Amino acid sequence: MPGAKAARHRFRCRKTKWLRLCAGSSTRRRRTGSADVTLAETILSRFAAEGIGLAEVPILQPADPFLDMAGEDLRRRIFLTQSETGESLCLRPEFTIPVCLDHIARQAGTPRRYAYLGEVFRQQRDSGTEFLQAGIEDLGEADVAQADARSIADAWRLLRAALPNQSLAVTIGDQAVFESVLAALGLPRGWQMRLLRAFGSPAMLQAALADLANPPKRRSLGTSIARIVAARDVEALAGFVEARMNETGLSPAAGRSPTEIARRLIDKAELGAVRLADEAFEALRQFLSIRVPLSQAPAALQQFADEADLVLDTALEQFSRRAEAVGAEAVESDAVLYDASFGRPLDYYTGLVFEIRAENDARSLVGGGRYDRLLTMLGAADPIPGVGFSVWLDRVEALRGVTP
Repeated sequence: MPGAKAARHRFRCRKTKWLRLCAGSSTRRRRTGSADVTLAETILSRFAAEGIGLAEVPILQPADPFLDMAGEDLRRRIFLTQSETGESLCLRPEFTIPVCLDHIARQAGTPRRYAYLGEVFRQQRDSGTEFLQAGIEDLGEADVAQADARSIADAWRLLRAALPNQSLAVTIGDQAVFESVLAALGLPRGWQMRLLRAFGSPAMLQAALADLANPPKRRSLGTSIARIVAARDVEALAGFVEARMNETGLSPAAGRSPTEIARRLIDKAELGAVRLADEAFEALRQFLSIRVPLSQAPAALQQFADEADLVLDTALEQFSRRAEAVGAEAVESDAVLYDASFGRPLDYYTGLVFEIRAENDARSLVGGGRYDRLLTMLGAADPIPGVGFSVWLDRVEALRGVTP
């Protein structure tokens, strides 16, 4: 029972479980002709048609990988708990990290693609805390451009199957291009890291740019400590901080360590000492304002690089290969937009980032991207490139024509 036929058999064996899960989470049925088709059935049919195995990962996950790698926006939404042995655990807030951890634990070969459908849990102020997600993670594919294009196309086809009459729009960003621009502008490493962390949060990015244009005045540190900070002597500064903590009765074990405090003081001093030249700052703003159809993006980026006198050859070559591969997929070309300022608020992304929305709806239906360093950070013995996407099924369901 080779290939897709075997995959369909496995899906039939598991289907009852997943359909019960979705029905329990208020997934209703949509009338199509004489048949009732649930959203879960539509999703699972797409996975089976692609011959992709279904991953099953526990709801309870080790917390540290998410706290270390998921980004500030997700970290503050995680439900945390502890095991009897004191291990930090959390309710699964997303699927990418659990799928990657499972792949590493099983020592599975690559390239390999995983599909998933299940619940994620996030703290929210104005909505529920339990959501359904589905998606595909593509691990170990050496042809990065082709894998990126396939991920976008898979997400597009999945949404098109679930929402056949809905106008959809794809927005693409590229963290690798942004990183190359920052490096070519000659920004100090500290500023590059701050801007990269802000990529995906418009408010954080604007605040960082404002500080870069007009560095805020910082409180004087005093002559002795300022001298240590200027010398970037982390060990000496950590000793100074620890001594002051002991003098004031603060335990070095409480909160940030003296070494962490020392590094932050040095980083802040470096950030505050930099003011970008007007020409370079204007070039950065020009780059972030690029917003064109993907088919026009390679030419627009090359024009920007030429006018700003920046060497971005490697990043632009990779970008152009991906744009060509996306154009070859069955995705409506006029629906794909490149936005140079578009990112996603997850720290593990390294290149492509994308989302798909319905026309005139601000909510993202699909979010995805490339994470080539993630599996190594999670403990893989060798580098494994990865790209994937997640679909917010609750949002998709709200846009479907449903009957009670």
